[in-house]
Amino acid sequence: MKTAFLYTEKYFAYDYGVAHPLEIERLRLTYDLCKAYDLFNLSDMSLIETRPASESEIIRFHTPEYVEVLKNSSSGKVAGNFSYGLGPGDNPVFPGMWEWSQLHTGASLQCAELISEGKARIAFNIAGGLHHAGAGQASGFCYVNDPVLAICYFVDKGKRVMYLDIDAHHGDGVQWAFYEDPRVLTVSFHQDGRTLFPGTGDLGETGRGKGSGYSVNIPMLPNTDDHIFWDGFRSIVPVLIKAFNPDVMVSQLGVDTFLDDPLAALEFTTNGFCRAVAYLTEQGLPWVALGGGGYNPSNVARAWTLAWAVMNGVDLPDDLPESMVSPLSALGHRGRKLRDPEHQSEWQEKCRRCMEECVEYLETTVFPKIK
Repeated sequence: MKTAFLYTEKYFAYDYGVAHPLEIERLRLTYDLCKAYDLFNLSDMSLIETRPASESEIIRFHTPEYVEVLKNSSSGKVAGNFSYGLGPGDNPVFPGMWEWSQLHTGASLQCAELISEGKARIAFNIAGGLHHAGAGQASGFCYVNDPVLAICYFVDKGKRVMYLDIDAHHGDGVQWAFYEDPRVLTVSFHQDGRTLFPGTGDLGETGRGKGSGYSVNIPMLPNTDDHIFWDGFRSIVPVLIKAFNPDVMVSQLGVDTFLDDPLAALEFTTNGFCRAVAYLTEQGLPWVALGGGGYNPSNVARAWTLAWAVMNGVDLPDDLPESMVSPLSALGHRGRKLRDPEHQSEWQEKCRRCMEECVEYLETTVFPKIK
């Protein structure tokens, strides 16, 4: 099993701002933890330097007008571009904004290239997964939608793509990009949009025209835990893989689903997250794995390190490497363990009923349309 991990120190020339929830530094923490566990010296894996995406690659999805706005705003000045979603708040204008977007997108396109050329079966871009951006609009900390562009790479080669998103926030930008396209099956597990940005991802959003049935949403109630998530995952994902029979998988592995994430209200732990990653690894599909949300940096580092280990068939010891105890503790991690303890929500029965209703709806309304 060949795997590839995309990374560059160039990420850290850029910063959303001191008070912004998306800390690019979490990527360094993940890399350092993987390195401390010696996960970059495995047989059949490659650590690959990220290259920036070109403008021509980015306008495969994004409009030329919007790209010009991003380039012109990369000086750090808004220059009257509020209509494109830029400005104070979620999508700040900061120096190098365009170059940052090129880097995280380039890494996702490299993943797609490696998979397409047979140089890797799994390629992981921890900087990717910025799934909210529209063709001409920044949204939800996302300026360029690298998952869409990675999917487009495969679609242009005649491939059927299954996109699976387990971020706490609905993968709206990816869904709308392929809402009428039966070549792409988008599947999003997320906190109910009535309680969380971006407010979309209802069960009834199932695609349009030829794409009817090819958008699948599983809105989960706040307080949903690992156990409920896994019950839904194993009832839905295997059926979809069998029915759609994708050539390739693209996934967004956001970890803002975790119990103590400051921006969402789900109650996942590393345990449920790793079960999903293990399942995807076992399927044997060519797989582009992307990062995504996660606003507790210690959770991000631990979860994505575990994911990379699972992708490579490595069972890591639960004791953190001594060199990483202090950096993780400084960011709020309690204890010296890599994995979280098992957790069960106090609201489990209510959340379970909601998941059962989602599964029943999909079984009767959506599954029969997929082929």
